Amino acid sequence: MSAKFIWNELITSDQKVSGDFFCELFGWEREEVDMGPIGIYTLFKEDGNDVAGMMNPLTDYSRSRSPFWSAYIEVDDVDAYAAKVEELSGTIIAPPEDIPNVGRVCMLTDPKGAPISLMAPVAPPTE
Repeated sequence: MSAKFIWNELITSDQKVSGDFFCELFGWEREEVDMGPIGIYTLFKEDGNDVAGMMNPLTDYSRSRSPFWSAYIEVDDVDAYAAKVEELSGTIIAPPEDIPNVGRVCMLTDPKGAPISLMAPVAPPTE
């Protein structure tokens, strides 16, 4: 079982202000994607490549915090890792769920409250 960091995502209630800041600071461009019930998801791009994402807070946990960056770790089985979190004194913030065309994800915290998200990405389409 391997685990590696694969994505970073800004959780903020004001995507315009935060997006303007990071685009100006780093020279990034933005692409907004309508994700239906979860709202707009913004992709930050550099030289046409996705470098990070940005979204609105969707859980009570994320709504109660100031904006923050969240990292994603790729794992082969999100549910198996999520099942171990509480026995290791962590907390599941958002239980495993499938995001169409993205993968299976969940958000958790370690025993000290540091958040992290797990993802089993959908395999990219073959051409």
